[in-house]
Amino acid sequence: MITGLPIEDFRPLFGLSDAELAGRGIQRHTATADHGYACRLTLQDAKTGDTLLLLNFEHQPADTPFRASHAIFVNESAAETARYVDAPAPVLTSRPYISLRAFDAAGMMTDGVVAPGPEVEPAIESMLADPNVAYIHAHYAGRGCYAARIDRA
Repeated sequence: MITGLPIEDFRPLFGLSDAELAGRGIQRHTATADHGYACRLTLQDAKTGDTLLLLNFEHQPADTPFRASHAIFVNESAAETARYVDAPAPVLTSRPYISLRAFDAAGMMTDGVVAPGPEVEPAIESMLADPNVAYIHAHYAGRGCYAARIDRA
Protein backbone atom coordinates (compact mmCIF):
# COMPACT_ATOMS: atom_id res chain seq x y z
CA MET A 1 0.00 0.00 0.00
CA ILE A 2 1.42 3.35 -1.06
CA THR A 3 -0.10 6.32 0.73
CA GLY A 4 0.29 10.05 0.27
CA LEU A 5 0.84 12.31 3.24
CA PRO A 6 -2.30 13.26 5.20
CA ILE A 7 -3.86 16.33 3.57
CA GLU A 8 -5.15 17.52 6.98
CA ASP A 9 -1.57 18.25 8.04
CA PHE A 10 -1.06 20.66 5.15
CA ARG A 11 -4.49 22.17 4.44
CA PRO A 12 -3.96 25.03 6.97
CA LEU A 13 -1.04 26.22 4.80
CA PHE A 14 -3.08 26.45 1.59
CA GLY A 15 -3.84 30.04 0.66
CA LEU A 16 -1.49 31.67 3.16
CA SER A 17 0.28 34.74 1.82
CA ASP A 18 3.82 34.42 0.53
CA ALA A 19 5.01 36.42 3.56
CA GLU A 20 3.20 34.07 5.97
CA LEU A 21 4.70 31.07 4.20
CA ALA A 22 8.20 32.60 4.21
CA GLY A 23 7.90 33.07 7.97
CA ARG A 24 7.54 29.28 8.20
CA GLY A 25 10.38 28.54 5.77
CA ILE A 26 7.96 27.61 2.97
CA GLN A 27 7.99 28.78 -0.64
CA ARG A 28 5.16 28.89 -3.18
CA HIS A 29 6.01 27.70 -6.70
CA THR A 30 3.99 27.49 -9.89
CA ALA A 31 4.37 24.36 -12.00
CA THR A 32 5.90 25.22 -15.36
CA ALA A 33 5.31 21.76 -16.85
CA ASP A 34 2.93 18.82 -16.43
CA HIS A 35 5.79 16.60 -15.20
CA GLY A 36 8.35 17.20 -12.50
CA TYR A 37 6.29 18.70 -9.68
CA ALA A 38 5.11 15.64 -7.76
CA CYS A 39 2.63 16.29 -4.96
CA ARG A 40 3.26 14.15 -1.88
CA LEU A 41 -0.44 14.23 -0.96
CA THR A 42 -2.01 13.13 -4.25
CA LEU A 43 1.04 11.22 -5.55
CA GLN A 44 0.40 12.87 -8.91
CA ASP A 45 2.33 15.40 -10.93
CA ALA A 46 0.91 18.90 -10.77
CA LYS A 47 -0.41 20.41 -14.00
CA THR A 48 1.16 23.47 -15.57
CA GLY A 49 -0.06 26.52 -13.64
CA ASP A 50 -0.85 24.69 -10.40
CA THR A 51 0.59 26.26 -7.27
CA LEU A 52 2.61 24.10 -4.94
CA LEU A 53 4.17 24.64 -1.57
CA LEU A 54 7.83 23.67 -1.21
CA LEU A 55 8.65 22.85 2.39
CA ASN A 56 10.85 20.72 4.56
CA PHE A 57 9.17 17.58 5.88
CA GLU A 58 10.43 15.06 8.44
CA HIS A 59 9.59 11.81 6.67
CA GLN A 60 11.67 9.58 8.95
CA PRO A 61 11.01 10.66 12.55
CA ALA A 62 12.46 7.49 14.13
CA ASP A 63 14.97 8.22 16.88
CA THR A 64 17.78 6.47 15.01
CA PRO A 65 20.75 7.59 12.92
CA PHE A 66 18.33 7.37 9.95
CA ARG A 67 16.09 10.21 11.18
CA ALA A 68 15.60 12.37 8.10
CA SER A 69 13.80 15.30 6.52
CA HIS A 70 13.93 16.78 3.05
CA ALA A 71 12.09 19.12 0.70
CA ILE A 72 8.70 18.11 -0.67
CA PHE A 73 6.02 19.68 -2.86
CA VAL A 74 2.34 19.72 -1.89
CA ASN A 75 -0.22 20.93 -4.42
CA GLU A 76 -2.53 23.63 -3.06
CA SER A 77 -5.37 22.20 -5.17
CA ALA A 78 -5.12 18.76 -3.54
CA ALA A 79 -8.51 17.50 -2.38
CA GLU A 80 -7.63 14.18 -0.75
CA THR A 81 -4.81 11.87 0.22
CA ALA A 82 -3.95 9.23 -2.37
CA ARG A 83 -3.85 5.53 -1.57
CA TYR A 84 -2.67 2.82 -3.94
CA VAL A 85 -3.15 -0.84 -3.00
CA ASP A 86 -1.31 -3.64 -4.83
CA ALA A 87 -0.05 -1.20 -7.47
CA PRO A 88 2.61 1.48 -7.46
CA ALA A 89 1.64 5.13 -7.79
CA PRO A 90 2.20 6.26 -11.40
CA VAL A 91 4.29 9.16 -10.14
CA LEU A 92 6.88 6.56 -9.07
CA THR A 93 6.84 4.43 -12.20
CA SER A 94 7.09 7.45 -14.50
CA ARG A 95 10.46 8.57 -13.10
CA PRO A 96 13.77 7.35 -14.55
CA TYR A 97 14.91 6.03 -11.15
CA ILE A 98 13.49 5.64 -7.67
CA SER A 99 15.52 4.98 -4.54
CA LEU A 100 13.82 2.52 -2.19
CA ARG A 101 14.92 2.32 1.44
CA ALA A 102 13.63 -0.47 3.67
CA PHE A 103 13.29 0.00 7.42
CA ASP A 104 12.59 -2.35 10.32
CA ALA A 105 10.04 -1.61 13.04
CA ALA A 106 12.65 0.31 15.06
CA GLY A 107 13.37 2.67 12.14
CA MET A 108 16.74 1.19 11.21
CA MET A 109 17.48 0.87 7.51
CA THR A 110 17.83 -2.75 6.47
CA ASP A 111 18.21 -2.43 2.70
CA GLY A 112 18.32 0.07 -0.11
CA VAL A 113 18.06 -0.20 -3.89
CA VAL A 114 17.78 2.13 -6.84
CA ALA A 115 15.30 0.87 -9.42
CA PRO A 116 14.24 2.20 -12.81
CA GLY A 117 10.69 3.56 -12.56
CA PRO A 118 9.13 0.71 -14.57
CA GLU A 119 10.83 -1.81 -12.24
CA VAL A 120 9.69 -0.24 -8.96
CA GLU A 121 6.90 -2.75 -8.32
CA PRO A 122 9.08 -5.89 -8.38
CA ALA A 123 11.73 -4.09 -6.31
CA ILE A 124 9.11 -3.26 -3.67
CA GLU A 125 7.81 -6.83 -3.67
CA SER A 126 11.33 -8.17 -3.23
CA MET A 127 12.00 -5.88 -0.28
CA LEU A 128 8.67 -6.68 1.39
CA ALA A 129 9.46 -10.40 1.09
CA ASP A 130 11.88 -9.85 3.97
CA PRO A 131 9.80 -10.26 7.17
CA ASN A 132 12.10 -7.80 8.96
CA VAL A 133 11.01 -4.96 6.68
CA ALA A 134 8.27 -2.93 8.36
CA TYR A 135 7.99 -0.22 5.69
CA ILE A 136 9.77 1.32 2.72
CA HIS A 137 10.43 4.91 1.81
CA ALA A 138 10.58 5.87 -1.86
CA HIS A 139 12.77 8.81 -2.89
CA TYR A 140 13.31 10.48 -6.23
CA ALA A 141 16.83 9.35 -7.04
CA GLY A 142 18.12 12.52 -8.68
CA ARG A 143 17.62 15.02 -5.86
CA GLY A 144 16.83 12.52 -3.13
CA CYS A 145 13.48 14.06 -2.20
CA TYR A 146 11.06 11.90 -0.24
CA ALA A 147 8.31 10.58 -2.50
CA ALA A 148 6.05 8.21 -0.52
CA ARG A 149 5.78 5.55 2.16
CA ILE A 150 5.06 1.95 1.30
CA ASP A 151 3.51 -0.49 3.79
CA ARG A 152 2.13 -3.99 3.61
CA ALA A 153 -1.56 -3.88 2.74
